[in-house]
Amino acid sequence: MGTSGDEEDGAAEEGGVGEAGRVDKRGGTAGGWGKGDFGSSDDRAQFSALLEDSIEDLYEHAPCGYLSTLLDGRIAKVNTTLLNWLGYERDDLLGRRHFSDLLTVGGRLYHETHFAPLLRMQGEVSGIALELKTADGSRLPVLVTSTVRTGRDGQPLLIRTTLFDARDRRAYETELLRARKEAERERERLQRLAATLQKSLLPPALANVPGLDVSAYYHIASVDEVGGDFYDLFPLAEGTWGLFLGDVCGKGAAAAAVTSLTRYTLRAAAVYNPDPVAVLRNLNTVLNHEYNGADPRFCTVIFGLLTPDPDRGGFHVTLASGGHPPALLMRADGTTDHLPTPGGQLIGVLADAHIGTTAVRLAPGDTLLLHTDGLTEAHVNAVDGEDRYGDEALLDFARTLAPTTASDTVDAIRDLLDTLGSGVDDDTAVLAIHVPGLPVPRPPSEELP
Repeated sequence: MGTSGDEEDGAAEEGGVGEAGRVDKRGGTAGGWGKGDFGSSDDRAQFSALLEDSIEDLYEHAPCGYLSTLLDGRIAKVNTTLLNWLGYERDDLLGRRHFSDLLTVGGRLYHETHFAPLLRMQGEVSGIALELKTADGSRLPVLVTSTVRTGRDGQPLLIRTTLFDARDRRAYETELLRARKEAERERERLQRLAATLQKSLLPPALANVPGLDVSAYYHIASVDEVGGDFYDLFPLAEGTWGLFLGDVCGKGAAAAAVTSLTRYTLRAAAVYNPDPVAVLRNLNTVLNHEYNGADPRFCTVIFGLLTPDPDRGGFHVTLASGGHPPALLMRADGTTDHLPTPGGQLIGVLADAHIGTTAVRLAPGDTLLLHTDGLTEAHVNAVDGEDRYGDEALLDFARTLAPTTASDTVDAIRDLLDTLGSGVDDDTAVLAIHVPGLPVPRPPSEELP
């Protein structure tokens, strides 16, 4: 179904472009300035020049492309702007080509399967990104809006299409995509760097202590940042081993520097004097001296000394704590409780921090669990007003494990951390020490008659 040129010109006049020169009752122009708006004769001359533009000129040289097609897609009218973009003469297109002929192969497929059906259903399709194929074979990205013009009887007559040059937008999108890919590559590089740095702050392997089963695990909360948790188990004098586990405040490179200093200070101090209290006092002196300015740094840490008990079996453990969460002791008989080190203060804050101490004997079948607060500070669904997992919840969890081994304990903690998922927003380190042996059987539970 076609349309005459009169209908097309009349439709253009209906758009309001030709009303620019109509004088209203106040002496001004509809949609324009009034006489009182001009400050000089030059202003009036410029405005008069604008009124001399014809409707046809506005259509032909609009800053966008105009295209009118019959319902079957044959081109019935096209403006000069679009012809210049494409490099065609008017006679090359009018009545000879369809709108889809101007599209690339991909654009033609999209037009047939999506664009045209939507236009028939809705009567209008707006802001669709397509590519036109120019006369020289190059591609022209455009944003296309099409509307179906109907007659007085409501029947469709033709399709009017407006096309906006999207080359600048395409260039912007291409640059944005390039920048995004570059950012992703940079993020991957930083993640690899963080992982490498994190790995360097942890021991490659724990010392093999005869008569002990030892297991450790480090849970990374974010691959983008280096955490400040640390642990180690290492030999000292013959028949003696040292262990430590702690958490430096903060994250990132600054925290990593403090973590590195802390680890090497602990090991060096333990070689010089293995007494746990002396070791932590040496660390406190170093951190307090190095980080007592505008950016103070501190840590919580627990240091232990392991010595075998040749007479009764098992190990003697002496622990010293500087503000660190208490360890958990899971006995072979199934009893479980905290192993408190009361009064221990943060390491590095005060020049003379108080160090809390405790001592315990690990008998065959017993397990000692040290952990950082990433687990107990994890967010959980609010229950009875609590939003954190908490020390008591961890104690209850440990009671369900005892008696247990070091590897089983660490595996259970890993599963627990996975269950808490994104609620664990801080790194978590765990170190479990178990004395192998036949555990004392747990008392059987009472059975209902």
